[in-house]
Amino acid sequence: MPGHATAPLITVLGASGLLGTAVSRELARRRVRLRLVGRRPVAVPPRPVALIEERRVDLTRPGAVADAVAGSDAVVHLVAHLSGKGTWRVADGDALAERVNVGLVHEVVEAVRAERRPEPPALLFSGSLSQSASVPAAPADGVPPQSLLTTYDRHKLAAEQAIADATAEGVVRGATLRLSTLYSLGTDATDLDRGVVAAMTRRAVAGQPLTVWHGGKAKRDLLGIDDAARAFTAALDALDAVVGGAWEVGSGEQTSVAELFTAIARAVSRHTGLPPVPVVDTVPAEFALPTDRLDFVLRSARFRELTGWTPRVPLREGLDRLCAAVAGAQHGVTAARAGRDS
Repeated sequence: MPGHATAPLITVLGASGLLGTAVSRELARRRVRLRLVGRRPVAVPPRPVALIEERRVDLTRPGAVADAVAGSDAVVHLVAHLSGKGTWRVADGDALAERVNVGLVHEVVEAVRAERRPEPPALLFSGSLSQSASVPAAPADGVPPQSLLTTYDRHKLAAEQAIADATAEGVVRGATLRLSTLYSLGTDATDLDRGVVAAMTRRAVAGQPLTVWHGGKAKRDLLGIDDAARAFTAALDALDAVVGGAWEVGSGEQTSVAELFTAIARAVSRHTGLPPVPVVDTVPAEFALPTDRLDFVLRSARFRELTGWTPRVPLREGLDRLCAAVAGAQHGVTAARAGRDS
């Protein structure tokens, strides 16, 4: 494409995931060279402005990271490994999880260092609000917040520190976006979404009750995936302002788990025409953690002040879009099965 030869090269690691797909879609609207790296096939946005290169790569292979980021002017690191039971869990002692969640960040830094580029590339990293475990809910009073961090949180913090150290050294120009609870807006394949919102939406569409623990009192900050993706492009646009920081990114609205699940049940009902499934309090699962009782909500609006970013999709609208997508997909599956059986 004319004009692309000298355009900046932006590499997205983890481009085949839910967040990676959304970030790639945002970046594809720009006149840049875009390298999309994923373990699974990457969904290339239709009619892109960017010149897109797709790579299907296992980044844990020796040399794969260095090859993936070679020559990049900016790297958006969205790779994460999850294991264990439940959503967004990592089992203690999971060596592969640590290798992916922490080790790959170190490999990005060392690959950039080896290139000895005159201008340090940007390196944006996806963190989580759960890393900010410094405002515990009432059940955790008197407990040191750091002791409540999950293995996943500790991995994220270690990776974040590696980026901060490399930034201080002048190897990269790094920043972390600590994201609130993300959910799909139905824009992408909903099977990419492993989060609690999509999981409960699928249960409601299937007619199953939605279960909460501890009365569902814990509060969350819900952010649609497209708004999260725009936060990364906003950070790239305001790189000088955000370099060296770990920024909280969320809607700023507090919603209890019980309120969230009730809203999901009602949204699904509007699309299925069936009564809302019940929301019931139950005994916590065996994989429950102390952090499940904590409030994880946005505390700082500094990222908005620095970048001008603001979320566009209200929770009610976002849930409605997700429920419509899941209910529509389920209707399609049911119709297909009925056609095969007739």
